[in-house]
Amino acid sequence: MLHLSTQQLDYLVAVADAPTWADAAADLGVSPSALSQGLSQLERRVGVPLFDRDGRRRVLLPSAQPVLAYARTVVAQTRELSRWATAVRAGERGRLRVGMIDLAATVHFGATLQRFVQARPEVELHLAVAPSADLSAQLLAGDLSLAVIVEPAVNTGELELIELTEDDLAVYGPTNGHDVPVGEWGPWVTFPVGSHTRTLVAERLAELGARFEVVAESHQPEVLRSMVALGMGWTVLPVLQAETAPNPLRRARPAPIMSRRLVVARRRGAVADGLTDAFLAELVASVPPRSAGAHVDSTL
Repeated sequence: MLHLSTQQLDYLVAVADAPTWADAAADLGVSPSALSQGLSQLERRVGVPLFDRDGRRRVLLPSAQPVLAYARTVVAQTRELSRWATAVRAGERGRLRVGMIDLAATVHFGATLQRFVQARPEVELHLAVAPSADLSAQLLAGDLSLAVIVEPAVNTGELELIELTEDDLAVYGPTNGHDVPVGEWGPWVTFPVGSHTRTLVAERLAELGARFEVVAESHQPEVLRSMVALGMGWTVLPVLQAETAPNPLRRARPAPIMSRRLVVARRRGAVADGLTDAFLAELVASVPPRSAGAHVDSTL
């Protein structure tokens, strides 16, 4: 195998294209002596003469054309590789593995995902929509680069968290559930055990003095909405999911009873890459200011 450097091959292409060696050296940003030394090394490593003397000038031999053709190919491909690597570091190419809870993917950041991919047609996006606990596990396993999840009650330090936004959650009951005293709320249809949101809901209902007797569970807010509409029980859901068409639920109390914080999480110590960093920056930039009129009822 020949031990050739891309710098030596770049030198060869430059002297073949420039009017003089001085011009070639200037184009390369090196001194004429450095250019001469580099080409002498190339000639020794190839093991065949590449140049002939014409007075004080050295000119490329016709027999050196195969070496020049090879040099042109390598230099061109190296430049393409350099541009590709720069694009990857800048977040313009590559594979992006992102996780989001359903509300984040469909409401909060759906447009952000769309804009990001449309602006980067070379990016391959893999989106996982799942509950927060599942997404956290995928982050720690290295299956995702980052995820938008409900802020966990306890962070063991394995995840780096950046606050994004908050969701208001309200109480919803059957059609006859309005103006019912807190002590008579329930039974409940809610998220399964292990859900971050269920933990927050259970704690908040306990603070308000409501019994938390669960009769049905589902990860799907749409299923919980249907259960409430059928009179199977009460629920606490994000307002943005409970009150959308078709068949929006009606709040049991006018004001939300709590809020949950959405964060973007990534595994602590994960290798940084330009694509993930670029998407993280767009996520943060896309969050609108929280409404000054937002209010959580703490007096029930």
